[in-house]
Amino acid sequence: MRLTTLDQLIDARQQKRAVVLITNLQDGTQSLYFQDGAVAGTALTEVQRSLAQQALQSNQYLLAENATLFLQPYNPPLRLIIIGAVHISQVLAAMATLCDYQVTVVDPRQAFAAAARFPDVELNTDWPDAALTALLPDARTAIVTLTHDPKLDDPALRIALQSDAFYIGALGSRKTQQARFNRLAEHGYTEAQQARIHGPVGLDLGAVSPAEIAIAIMAQITQCLHRRTA
Repeated sequence: MRLTTLDQLIDARQQKRAVVLITNLQDGTQSLYFQDGAVAGTALTEVQRSLAQQALQSNQYLLAENATLFLQPYNPPLRLIIIGAVHISQVLAAMATLCDYQVTVVDPRQAFAAAARFPDVELNTDWPDAALTALLPDARTAIVTLTHDPKLDDPALRIALQSDAFYIGALGSRKTQQARFNRLAEHGYTEAQQARIHGPVGLDLGAVSPAEIAIAIMAQITQCLHRRTA
């Protein structure tokens, strides 16, 4: 690998920018395909660009064109941003960590967002909209609001809906969800935008306890991730 190519890979990783390293196994030439369509190195055909997108979406290596082309995806890490340091969040954070997500719990209420309640989890005590703006959710990010308090959940959802997050979920009943939609509509969010919000959050498993609700949420996040990349 050329040093310039390695430097570009490292730079993309630091910027959380998805990229595919494409190697021609016959002559050793290499190209970098970025998710926004930019290419560095040898020019790519439309078929090769499509293969690169496929590699990014599946997050798996591809061997193509009669085993002459090797595509290696370098995606940003999966992230889960949880709004609200509540009981469900404690279990959900642990589950998501086991599923290789980088977890951040956001809650300006420092009595809730305490290290003793969330060991080994990144805590952010900024106001949710400010925290999400700084965290820059991307297409490898899931966002869940769990405070059940419009003063905290609504600002987070407004920022989440402007992001590329692959999953947005919000705790609350169908009645709560409709009231939430009405408030979002007052801020100019369309029905199509609101439809991105999974609420009541989680798969319908009949969950009752915080642990069961966390299981339902993690299951739905997993379903959305893999259905999107299928």
